[in-house]
Amino acid sequence: MENVINITVIDREGVEHQLEAPTDMNMNVMELCKSYELPVKGTCGGMAMCASCQVYIENDKVNLDRSDDEQLMLDDAWYVEENSRLGCQIHLSNEMDGLIVRLAPEVEEDDDDEW
Repeated sequence: MENVINITVIDREGVEHQLEAPTDMNMNVMELCKSYELPVKGTCGGMAMCASCQVYIENDKVNLDRSDDEQLMLDDAWYVEENSRLGCQIHLSNEMDGLIVRLAPEVEEDDDDEW
């Protein structure tokens, strides 16, 4: 099907979810996960201001370069790895067919209190 790609999302329990993703709707990875009711908060609504949609890129289908705003948010986030990206900043395109992402651990309320 044209303008539909396949993406694998590995949830926090290690379960793989095979998702069909439209590339003609200007969606991002966070919105895709939410549409499949996967546990991604996206508290800020996709503004790169909360890191609650952090994912780990598990293959080479997405560039790991981050915008300045994304980098600033990840500098203050928990569980950041070299392959971390904010799902809200990864806009779906046909070139991403076969993308594999893993959801970052959810920050517990107790973790927030340590700040």
